[in-house]
Order: sequence, then structure tokens, then C-alpha cells
Amino acid sequence: MSGANENIRGAMMMIATMAAFTFNDAIFKTISGQLPLFQSIFIRGAIVTIGLFVVLFFLGQLRPEISRRDWKLIIARTLGDIGATITFLFALFNAPLADVTAILQSAPLVITLAGAVILREKVGWRRFSAIGVGLFGVLLIVRPGSDGFNPYLMAAVVTLAFILLRDLPTRSLSPSVPSMFVAFFTAAGITTSAGIATLATEWQPVSINAALTLAFAASFIFAAYTLSVMVMRTGEMGFVQPFRFTAIIWAILLGIFVFDEHPDTLSLIGTAIVISMGVYTFARERQRTT
Repeated sequence: MSGANENIRGAMMMIATMAAFTFNDAIFKTISGQLPLFQSIFIRGAIVTIGLFVVLFFLGQLRPEISRRDWKLIIARTLGDIGATITFLFALFNAPLADVTAILQSAPLVITLAGAVILREKVGWRRFSAIGVGLFGVLLIVRPGSDGFNPYLMAAVVTLAFILLRDLPTRSLSPSVPSMFVAFFTAAGITTSAGIATLATEWQPVSINAALTLAFAASFIFAAYTLSVMVMRTGEMGFVQPFRFTAIIWAILLGIFVFDEHPDTLSLIGTAIVISMGVYTFARERQRTT
């Protein structure tokens, strides 16, 4: 298959990946008034973990050979994903879907900044400027100290720190480590942590409707995990990655039609800034590597 066709296929897969993640978020948000947070995470996580286990079993990747160094990186990544899941869903349960999603779209900017500061990766003044402008866009969405400030959005900001803890070790993993196994280990870690956390709260009865909702959410997150592995191996990263920002389009539409959440002008301006700076950063990275 030609490079152009591979790029198009990768872009379509990235759009599908972001749709799957966002639909999972929207479905999961509907359960917020029915079940406690950690109980919901545990039930969904158990379904996803079992699904990934079955896939790994048929792929013969349940017991891959992994070095001690890579195990340390996987564990660090898992701890980051546990924190990111908890803080993100806490924000999602209490703040508008579009705003929470928009804040997370600044993650590539934050990761680029961390790569420069922590990993000493080369980042020019143009990308540094884009990072600064993008983070200003995040401030427009959060608006700390203003009348429109939603304190729960700060949990989404904290999620960015956990995403760093998740993604920086991922960059250093050996290519031989199966991506699906990493996803399985992470899902198992999140599920176990949530299960332990439920011991401190009273377990609520799970209605048939709640169980079906969680199963539906789990099917989307399973699809998202699978697609995210495939998309990393399809097309040029510089071309495909900007399509991750389609998540905000899905989030705005679902927020309006499912939750009657209408982003205000400042939130939309902030979202536009974050997306444009993210796309610019990916474009600069593509130019630098070609």
C-alpha cells in the first residue's frame, strides 16, 4: 500500500479511535448519578481486562519476554494511567464533557515541553511559543478565580501530570514489548486499584440498566485500546497525530445533544487555541524529522 493511502487509513483510524474514547466517556458520564466512581471504574475495568486477556491468549502474547528495565517502565506507566483515570473521571463526572476533553487535548503540548525539560529533546522557539499559547488556551477554559470557574476542571489539569507519568516511560519502552500486553497490564492495574478503593465505600446495587451501560462503555474503550495500538503502526505520525483533535468535535456534539451542555464563548476560543497550537506543534515536528 502506498504511503498516501497508509496516511489516509491512519487518519481514519485515528478519527475512529478518538470517537471510541469520547463515546466511552459520554456513556460513562451517564452512570455518574447511579454508582460510585470507583465501583464504576472497577466494573468497566474488569470487562475490559477480560477482553484484553482473551485477545492476548489468542495472540500468544500472555507471557512475553520483558527485561527488568522495561518492567520498571511498564509499572511507572501503569501508575500514571491509574492516576490519570481517577482524576479524569472525577472531572468528567462533575464538569462539562467538552471542557474536560479540551483540556486533555493540550497533552501533546505538555509532553513536548516535558520532553525538552526532562529528556533534553531539542525543541525550538517556535514550538516553545506554541506550547505557551496553547497553555493560555487551557487557562481560558478553566478560568481560575472567575465567576465561570468550575473547580472540578482542576482535576482535568492534574490529569495532564499523570499523562506525563504515563507517556514519558512509554517513549522509552523497547520496541519488542507488545503494545497489547502493556494495555492489558494497565487495565488490570486500574481495575485492581479501583477494586481496592471500593473497600472503603459501600458497594451499591447494580441495576440491569447500569450494568448494560457499563458494558456498552467497556465495548467502546476496548475498541479504543485496540484501534490506538493499530493507529500507532499505520501512516506517518506527523500526518496522523493531528487527527486526535477530532475528539473535541465529538465531545462538543455529545455534550450538546446528550447532556445539554453548551460551551460558552471563552471555552470555545480556548479550545480553538489548544487545537491550533497542537496541530502546529505536530506540523513543526513533522518538518523537523523529514
